[in-house]
Parts: sequence; structure tokens; C-alpha cells
Amino acid sequence: MENSTAIVFVLQGLNDTKSNKNIYFVVTLLVYIFTILVNLTLIVTIVLHRALHEPMFIFLCSLCANGVFGVSTFYPKILVDFLSDLSVTPYKACLAQIFVIYSYVFCEITMLSVMAYDRYVAICKPLNYHSIITPRKVVKWLIITWLFSICESAIAIGLVARLPLCGFHIKKLYCTAWAVVKLSCVDTTINNIYGSIIMVIHVSEALVIFFSYFNIVKASVRSQEERNKFMQTCLPHLISLGNVAVAGAFDIMYARYGSSTRLLGLSHFMSLAYLVVPPLINPLMYGLKLKQIRRRIFRVCSQNKDALK
Repeated sequence: MENSTAIVFVLQGLNDTKSNKNIYFVVTLLVYIFTILVNLTLIVTIVLHRALHEPMFIFLCSLCANGVFGVSTFYPKILVDFLSDLSVTPYKACLAQIFVIYSYVFCEITMLSVMAYDRYVAICKPLNYHSIITPRKVVKWLIITWLFSICESAIAIGLVARLPLCGFHIKKLYCTAWAVVKLSCVDTTINNIYGSIIMVIHVSEALVIFFSYFNIVKASVRSQEERNKFMQTCLPHLISLGNVAVAGAFDIMYARYGSSTRLLGLSHFMSLAYLVVPPLINPLMYGLKLKQIRRRIFRVCSQNKDALK
């Protein structure tokens, strides 16, 4: 697009927070610091302890790393916006934010589907687990998950960047592809088709997750041990998946078919739910539910406390 460096988007999602921006700034900053801290704690714990170098924990480590990747492009920008009289974003910075956020969301969904399959094999086919979930497959799935998500986002950015724009006001808290596409002066059929393809891909992943957990639930009713394993390793997964699925589906449907004046508050909340909540609750839920991680964290905390005495 010509003169793209001169384009500046005005984000209107924070218009209702002008009178309490200082309070929102402090709360947001504390949540951001806490989110980074709990994710890094889990990542470092898994990386440093060889006993945790198992597929389930490696996937969890990747999930937390993806959470840090996602929130690190959202929180700094919104914190700056809270301190500014007007929320603005240069064109290239907006595209960069879209790329990172979409990569995070796509990777989150794909990683959850990989983790669901891992739990399916562990609970439904325990004797064949190590022959099916091999270290080479774990590395391959991690690489494919990240590269596939990045490629999906890169194509989306390319399709958005080609569009000439007739407006520069975005009624969101942050940049999204659909918000920018709506400002286009030309036909956006190709963008809509690609968006539909992305939806089909990730709905298919949701079906894989549904199939996995349908079989996991059937297997879990056989014994108390299997039920305990389900509650420890699968329940946090389902909570995280439910949040991403509901909030993401609402945000997509609202972006396509929602009114520009109605339910804006709910739209802002849902657009934050799948971006802010998973990186915050994932390490907390898994850290508290998985006794292997919980014991390691408590042991390190106890050692540090004794060293300070």
C-alpha cells in the first residue's frame, strides 16, 4: 500500500475508561507482571528438572512460552494507551500486533489439540504410550505447531496489507485483522474466504479434541486411578480450551455479523478473554493440579527460604 508509513489508526476501545485510567493502568500492570512471573516460573521449573522432561510437561512448557509471547505484545501497548490522551497505532505496528496475537491464538488452539491427543494416548493406550509419543514426534509436533501458526498469521497479514483503506478508527482495544478489513475501500471476498478456511481448520482441531476427550471420559470411569489422572491432567486443559473456544467464537461472530454500536462492552470483554485469561490461568491450574510440578516449585521455594535465614 502506498504511504503506509503515514497511516495511523485510532483505537476507540478505551474511550469509556478515561476517568479511571490510572486505576486501570495499575491493575493492568500488576496482572501483566504476575502473568509473566507465573509463566516463567513454570517454564524454568520444567526446563531445569530432568524428571519433568516428559511429553506432557514439554507441551505445557510450550503453552506457557506461547502465553508469554502473546501477552507481551498486548500489555505494553495498552499500558502506554492508559497513559495517553489518545490511543493511536501506526500502520506497521498495527500489522505487527495482529501478526503476534493471531500467531499466539492459532498456536494456543493447535497446542491444546496436541495436548488432548497426548492425554488420549496416555489414558486410553497407556501400554503403547512411549512407542506412540516418542521424543522425535514431540519435537516434530512442536515445530509444526509453531511454524503452522506463524504461516497462518503471515498469510492473513499479507491479505490485509494489500487492502487500501477508507477509514482509520478501530472500535477495539487492540488491532485485529477483521477490524482493519472493515475499513477497506475494496472488495474483501478473498479475506473472507481465507478467514473461513482458518475457521474450518481450527474447528477440525476442536473435533480432534472432542474425540480425544470423549474416549478419555469413557476410559476414566473404569477405575479411581484413571479418574484421578483425568482430574489432574485433563480438567485444566478443558477449562483453558472452553475459555478459548467460547471467547474466540464470540469475537469472530461479532466481528463478522455484530452491530458497531450494540454489545460493545461484551465484545471488548470477550476479545480480552482468550488473550488475557489463558496465559494467566494455565500455569496456575497446571502448577496446582500437577503434583510433580507443585512439589518441585514448593521444594525450590523452601530451599530459597532456608538460604535466606
